[in-house]
Amino acid sequence: LIISLPIFFFSIKNLKNNEALDIKIISFSFIQLLLVFTSFLGLVISFVFSDFSNETVFNNSHTTKPLFYKISGTWGNHEGSLLLWLVVLTLFIFIFLVNSKFQPKKYRILTLLFQQIIIIGFFIFLIKTSNPFAYIYPIPKEGLGLNPILQDPALAIHPPILYLGYVGTSVIFSAALAATTLNYISKEWASHIKFWVLSAWIFLTIGILLGSIWAYYELGWGGFWFWDPVENASLLPWFAMTALIHSLIVLEKRSVFYFWVIILCILTFVLSVTGTFLVRSGILNSVHSFANDPSRGIYILIFLSLLIFVSVFILFRKFKTINYDLNVNSRETFILINNWFMIFYLVTVLLGTVYPIFTEVLINQKVSVGPPFYNTVIIPVVVIFLIFMSVGPKVKWIKDKFRNLNVLFKILLFSILINLLIVYVFKSYSLISNFIIISSIFLIISSLIDLYKNSKNRDGSKSRILSHLSFGFLVFFIGLNHNFSYEKDFNLKLGEKKFFDNYSLEFKDLQLEEFQNYKSVIGEFKIHNTNRNLEKFLYPEIRIYENPSTLTYEASIRTGLFKDYYLTMSNIDRSDYYNIKFQKKPFMIWIWISVILISFGGFLRLFRNANKDY
Repeated sequence: LIISLPIFFFSIKNLKNNEALDIKIISFSFIQLLLVFTSFLGLVISFVFSDFSNETVFNNSHTTKPLFYKISGTWGNHEGSLLLWLVVLTLFIFIFLVNSKFQPKKYRILTLLFQQIIIIGFFIFLIKTSNPFAYIYPIPKEGLGLNPILQDPALAIHPPILYLGYVGTSVIFSAALAATTLNYISKEWASHIKFWVLSAWIFLTIGILLGSIWAYYELGWGGFWFWDPVENASLLPWFAMTALIHSLIVLEKRSVFYFWVIILCILTFVLSVTGTFLVRSGILNSVHSFANDPSRGIYILIFLSLLIFVSVFILFRKFKTINYDLNVNSRETFILINNWFMIFYLVTVLLGTVYPIFTEVLINQKVSVGPPFYNTVIIPVVVIFLIFMSVGPKVKWIKDKFRNLNVLFKILLFSILINLLIVYVFKSYSLISNFIIISSIFLIISSLIDLYKNSKNRDGSKSRILSHLSFGFLVFFIGLNHNFSYEKDFNLKLGEKKFFDNYSLEFKDLQLEEFQNYKSVIGEFKIHNTNRNLEKFLYPEIRIYENPSTLTYEASIRTGLFKDYYLTMSNIDRSDYYNIKFQKKPFMIWIWISVILISFGGFLRLFRNANKDY
């Protein structure tokens, strides 16, 4: 925190002269990064050696924990995760200073100053409310242990990657305010900031994916997304950043949307901090929430309000009038429509997330907003969105005459025929799901045609096509998964067999095994598909942890190319019966693969500097 003072001093001093960027600024930024990283490394070492004189270690570790979970326990709590935030904040601004040598000096310095304001805010927050190095005396001999649901490899790497996405938005925010202050909103600036936007977007996408995979097999809910409030909090900046990526392309190409680009730059960071506020204030009831301290929430809320006030003041002080000359039949307009869709999704998810909070505060009534709300509001709009997403890339810049409408009509007819074939094969029908499947096939075929036409081009359009194609597959497989999933819930005891539809499920065996930090009751179940004469064995678990004393129910999943068999069991108190939940989830693996390919499209865009995707 103290190192911020010389950074401010030398930065302001350097702003007033015409000399090159003072090397002292970069040196002190590196020292700040080094000190924060050393602090974080010290906390990691405290966890590794089970130093229970540290309150954070005492509350979140135990001597019996495997080494991997001792290390991941460093950021599996409020205090340690905030320290990781500061590592990423200081790392990103240092990389920005080093990699922006060809940018104007004043722009680099102002970005650093705005970023330091954010860093100072989080330093004070950490020291005053969330000290990761609080000392305990007398020193306890044993810790309380790490939350068992956090003891998982996917969740160990999920938070750091998600934070890279969250915290990456801080550089976008600082750079946008600096560019606005200096009237440096230009094609060159758009090309420069695009690197940071894409980097944060890729990390955020992969972080959300890892969290979704973890929840699928760890929480026993049996799906890819549950509209949990904290899941939604990570989705909000993703919508804003996706809109920002598309708007930056227009700014690069046509020098318009400059005001909207700055708004989105500010919005992405504000939504990231909002997510932090929702998770750490304790106002949300979620399996992901790991802090319940109103004073922390009040601090973040005040800090967030100040950031919003400063950014809005700078924005409207610089932009007195806004005038964009756009033709309705132009690619710019279609990208703007894309942005409207993203903002609609953002507002819908935000309202669904915060509405229960307001109802509880205002009328003291608890309301739950779940999948039915989101499915009803979002799914019909997704159908229209996919059509625009298919047509938009084919429209020319400035003005188009729409000469390829007959081709689009043929693609639509072919999509309807494929959907009818799917209905015939699966023998299941849902009107809204079929609209989703038709529109996603429409996008897939349109993208494949684009890929064929651009196969010999080296203008970078393949990154856009890959992401759009993968998004089409994502929605397609989500539609199939939603429409054709199967679930059965019943009670069985050892040795019994249950028959349902074309399946039989036999409870064959039950074993108790001891592991390093838990005991496990492991069931053995045989699933037989009578139609195909196929047999599979599944082994769900009930894990018994002592530190802390907790039961967890681990799903057993047999993953295939076309479907997953998903089984969980839980004991019914004071009886020999176990509650069994069997699910058949079509194409789950392809949902994950689609998201990976969407991210890979972002990587292509990032490293190939493709400026002519649209």
